Amino acid sequence: MKKTKVTFDQEKLQYSSELLRALAHPLRLKILEFIDRHEVINVNKIYNSLKIEQSITSQHLKILRGAGVVDNNKDGKFKHYQIDYQKVANAVKAINNFMGK
Repeated sequence: MKKTKVTFDQEKLQYSSELLRALAHPLRLKILEFIDRHEVINVNKIYNSLKIEQSITSQHLKILRGAGVVDNNKDGKFKHYQIDYQKVANAVKAINNFMGK
């Protein structure tokens, strides 16, 4: 059997790993579902409604922001979050392509 050399773009691989890690956590998925239901929502409503500690919510939102899954806008002392649907769609498409679907 002939071996095929596989090469990866390290930058893209790093970003892909961060994105999949962000989307693979049950609590982050719950947060994303909540944001999706409200389109744009402030962080206080997220942790109060989901009954999650503020610090834990902030840690998970930081990971989601870092992966580009959510954007935030500051309005006074409140941060409002919304989903970057194009990033999520690209991740789903890439996973489906990888799985041969």
